Amino acid sequence: MKKFKVVTLGCRTNQYESQGYSDQLRRLGYAPALEGDEADLCIVNTCTVTEGADSSSRHQIRQLLKAHPNAKVAVTGCMAESAPDIVRGIDSRIEIVPNAEKERLLERIFPEEESLPEFNIQTFDGHTRAFVKVQDGCNSFCTYCIIPYVRGRSRSRQIPEIVHEVEGLVANGYKEVVLTGINVGDFDGGGRLADLVRAIDEVEGLRRLRISSIDPDEVDADLASAVLNGRTTCPSMHIVLQAGSNVVLKRMNRKYTRQVFLETVERMVQKEPDFTVTTDIIVGFPGESESDFQETLEIVSKVRFAKVHMFPYSQRERTRAALYPNQVSPEAIRRRKQELLRLAEKTAFDLRGRFVGRKMPVLLENEEKEGMLSGHTPNFLRIYVPKQEFKPNDLIEVELIENMPEGLLGKLL
Repeated sequence: MKKFKVVTLGCRTNQYESQGYSDQLRRLGYAPALEGDEADLCIVNTCTVTEGADSSSRHQIRQLLKAHPNAKVAVTGCMAESAPDIVRGIDSRIEIVPNAEKERLLERIFPEEESLPEFNIQTFDGHTRAFVKVQDGCNSFCTYCIIPYVRGRSRSRQIPEIVHEVEGLVANGYKEVVLTGINVGDFDGGGRLADLVRAIDEVEGLRRLRISSIDPDEVDADLASAVLNGRTTCPSMHIVLQAGSNVVLKRMNRKYTRQVFLETVERMVQKEPDFTVTTDIIVGFPGESESDFQETLEIVSKVRFAKVHMFPYSQRERTRAALYPNQVSPEAIRRRKQELLRLAEKTAFDLRGRFVGRKMPVLLENEEKEGMLSGHTPNFLRIYVPKQEFKPNDLIEVELIENMPEGLLGKLL
């Protein structure tokens, strides 16, 4: 039996696409290469969102070439799109597949095959929640971001196709699905995002539905209603902040203000007090003053995010921000990063403290501590429970008995 190896860097959209390759290859009769096996085909799905992502992508490509000297090697994803000559120069074995042809990657690798399996996912290896790509590309052109140049304009899958894929995942045992895309708020596949949420919410057997990263101005009244009133929709969203200063948001070319962000969060929490928010924040954007940074800290203190994903600003060629004056020094970025992370950990701890003594359902995911499984409540609080006879993908009811720095301790009811 021939073997394959897929390596994925970057976003959930890449993870979905890589899963599509894995499922296609299994249906072609290939098996995943285990530790020590030499693969016949290697696929690297690269990322270019930061310089670090570029470096990691190159490292993974070189590692695979060395470990699998006789394999076909296909490289796709955003670094392959932004720097094809650099990727091609690593080794003559590499075949580059542009992002526009990602879903036809196997056609490029196996041109002699007349009937290749359809590109979709049936499982999500190593995860209890399945990410489902519903949209690709971006029309926003934020000044720090290269993604619109490498992913192209926004385009969406059709609602019936997505619902059918979710039905297949549920039939294969998945209880939770996360709708993802490059800019999921732009979804327009025979209906808006609220229409898609309502359609998937009706899938029999689905227990939880989440929406991936979304901008605050895209959480309109219709989407808020679909999320807050759904059967399976979770009372938690990843609503992107990026900066708490209107001056910085404007320089970033974001389409909202700090007031819009706070009003969006307040509207959700007013209607569902257990509603929580996770977010992304960029530290050290060009021209970010100390007072701008303090405005970001103010929002972190006010909202008390369940989790903050913090990114130090990284210059990317071909973006407007790379040409901006007043670049923030690396020392200031490091200091602000540490200050933000400390505050984010404290406010998340305070948020979790409100739930001690509550009884909540937890979907178990993996073993992070010896003898303990971790999982999440519907509102995305991380919970730890003694392993006992449980396994990942079990949905259990627990009492939350202790707040710890890394999450809440649960006791089985």
